[in-house]
Amino acid sequence: MSTVNLRRSARAVVVDDDHRVLLLRLAIPDPAGTIVVWITPGGGVEDGETPLVALRRELHEEVGLALDANPPQVWRQEIIAPGHTPGHDGVVNDYFFVRTASFTPRGAMSDEELAAEHVIGWRWWSLSEIREYLGPELFSPRDLATPLAALIADGVPTQPVALGL
Repeated sequence: MSTVNLRRSARAVVVDDDHRVLLLRLAIPDPAGTIVVWITPGGGVEDGETPLVALRRELHEEVGLALDANPPQVWRQEIIAPGHTPGHDGVVNDYFFVRTASFTPRGAMSDEELAAEHVIGWRWWSLSEIREYLGPELFSPRDLATPLAALIADGVPTQPVALGL
């Protein structure tokens, strides 16, 4: 019986008072050309960490946001696809909902350290901007607008919503 080696990750759906979501811009090298993806802040859960400990560390490192309380988990995404995450057969992303005032992201990581993790920028996006975007860059999850709209309109779900790629 073979086991699937999935990378655990904790991500924050950071939404400001204007209902905009903070996304990081990643430039991922690919043999067919660089792939640009907009993702929520966050990253891998290291050995000995819980998802919330990892989330706090990642938010501090990437965008300089400190959490006052434990945010609720709102989404879960499981992607099994060899090559999707180097060294793993896929990833499990646990997404937590963080409400905050708008701020200019500046985490503990230097621009060089962020670039080493493929982060090349950030932006606050409105739901309508995400829905109407027709450019070549991707969102993760691909259909970010649908669960984000439900989260903004309905609030935190009673159980984490399962997301696709």
